[in-house]
Amino acid sequence: MKIRAFFALTLPDSVVRWLADHADTLCEYDRKTEVSWVDSDRYHLTLCFLGGISLEQVEELERCAREKLADFSSFQVHINAAEYYRVSRSLALIAALPDVNQELESLHDLMVDVADAADVNHADEDFKPHITLGRLPGINKFKTPESWPAIDIFSLADSVVLFQSKQGEDGSIYTPLFEIPLQDLA
Repeated sequence: MKIRAFFALTLPDSVVRWLADHADTLCEYDRKTEVSWVDSDRYHLTLCFLGGISLEQVEELERCAREKLADFSSFQVHINAAEYYRVSRSLALIAALPDVNQELESLHDLMVDVADAADVNHADEDFKPHITLGRLPGINKFKTPESWPAIDIFSLADSVVLFQSKQGEDGSIYTPLFEIPLQDLA
């Protein structure tokens, strides 16, 4: 049986609340009500999509991730942009984006290496670490703002989670399969 999975960073409640308020301000650009806004309790920062994987691969992913993340230190993620992000012909996102600094880029690359080491096929082309605020069809009438409302918030990246993603009635349902803490900053 294949399960859809991805690596992500969880977000603290204070960041989630702030992003939910920000998403509310973006609703005014959704004049045709095409955006399926994500419930804030499902917010996370996606690091790497893995697509369909087997249960055996989950075990190998955990083993590889624990090994590769053993010395990786926690760090601050600066979330400082929102944008319309076309993922594919059939899907676009309204996403909050972090400033891609050396630590975040290294963590993303490391998770891609983990997927490769576990023999998991993944699509990494044009991928950006992001927080999905809303989803909409690839072809849509969403009016992109000339100037997006400002975002300026920090979040501690202190663990990496492999989530399973299942389609539910009200959007995707995410279940953590394993979590690996990063080394303390101190």
